[in-house]
Amino acid sequence: MNNMPIEALQEVAAYFQVLSEPTRLQILNLLRGTERNVGELAQLCGFTPANISRHLALLTQHGLLVRESRGTSVFYRTADESVYALCDLVCGNIANRFERTAKNRQAFLRHN
Repeated sequence: MNNMPIEALQEVAAYFQVLSEPTRLQILNLLRGTERNVGELAQLCGFTPANISRHLALLTQHGLLVRESRGTSVFYRTADESVYALCDLVCGNIANRFERTAKNRQAFLRHN
């Protein structure tokens, strides 16, 4: 991000904003290594197809998903697998933070 123009930083922020919604992360996780249609995703997520469609449109608009029509169904798949590396990195960092916090809490409890 060093010396990036504000327009580029705005694009980066928009990308992270798309990833900031738990339902969209759940959708990405369900599409990891496979493709699914709106109905399947709605059922697996426990939301209405209309709600899932809105999330899918945003993920597609930002280049995270590819949409393909087949007959009367539309299937979605991951457009760029690197999003999973990013998510795995963030999840690993959060898990490490929780682990450190738990160890600190345990140390405090032992001294009381």
